[in-house]
Amino acid sequence: MRKKAVDVSGQEDKRILLDRQAALRRKRLHTVRIALATLVAAAFAILFLMPIVLTITNSFMAASEISSNYGKIFATDANGGKVYIAERVNLKFIPDMVSFSQYNTVLFKSPEYLLKFWNSVILVGPIVVFQLLVASLASYGFTRYRGRIREMIFFMYIILMLMPYQVTLVPNYLVSDWLNLLDTNWAIWLPGIVSPFAVFLLTKFMRRIPESVMEAAQIDGAGEWQIYRRICMPLCKGAICSAAILVFIDYWNMVEQPLILLTDAESHPLSVFLSKINEGEIGLAFAVATIYMVPSLLIFLYGEEYLVDGITYQGGIKG
Repeated sequence: MRKKAVDVSGQEDKRILLDRQAALRRKRLHTVRIALATLVAAAFAILFLMPIVLTITNSFMAASEISSNYGKIFATDANGGKVYIAERVNLKFIPDMVSFSQYNTVLFKSPEYLLKFWNSVILVGPIVVFQLLVASLASYGFTRYRGRIREMIFFMYIILMLMPYQVTLVPNYLVSDWLNLLDTNWAIWLPGIVSPFAVFLLTKFMRRIPESVMEAAQIDGAGEWQIYRRICMPLCKGAICSAAILVFIDYWNMVEQPLILLTDAESHPLSVFLSKINEGEIGLAFAVATIYMVPSLLIFLYGEEYLVDGITYQGGIKG
């Protein structure tokens, strides 16, 4: 009897030891997987950050150094055609000598670059503000009032959102020409203000607000404007910030709209200049691109928490 009890106890100890060894192997395997995933993520992060780092560091290079490293990329022949690159391009992340000559030219000697920067601000600012205003009102209407007509209109919004801008560029041009808005900022503002993206995003978010909250406000005597301003807007703060960031980045980088709708080069935003780099402006392009990235980076870093919250938040009320 005692021998049998000893055997059972030995088997239990052996089983416990095997379980511990298996748990240790699983833990090591899990650690290895996390390490490999981290390395892969770090490799992709480095690849994505390389162009940004290259742009920032090269903006502090002298014009002669930039020309010697990248001049052949932008070289042309006598007829204006591209020259075959026979030599290898030298990608340098650290300049031989730090120079602020590019920024001196952009900020002080050539005011047209700052003028184009403010053109971008003037074009994008009203679009972001008024698109969110229109989208919040439209989203409230889509949320509060149900019906077949409302569903058809919202479905049309989705169809328009799925279309690339190049598809609607010709109708926008024709309508702007009919309204005598060509070569004015209104040709850029109006299509941007009524863009369906923010409406779709805010409507999907606003529908998650429990109807009981709005019904309770109505019982307390609140009108539609009070429900919109005091209930829906505070609860949709994260979604509004997310839409503002995405809309700003989208229109901050626009190129086709001003090229087609604004024939005056002086009214073009800075993004158009960056799309027309020639051999004599390579160094300036690095400095201008660095300055042009600053607003987007600041807005993203400041609103990162709101952006994540607006995309991942699934409920109507936080506890």
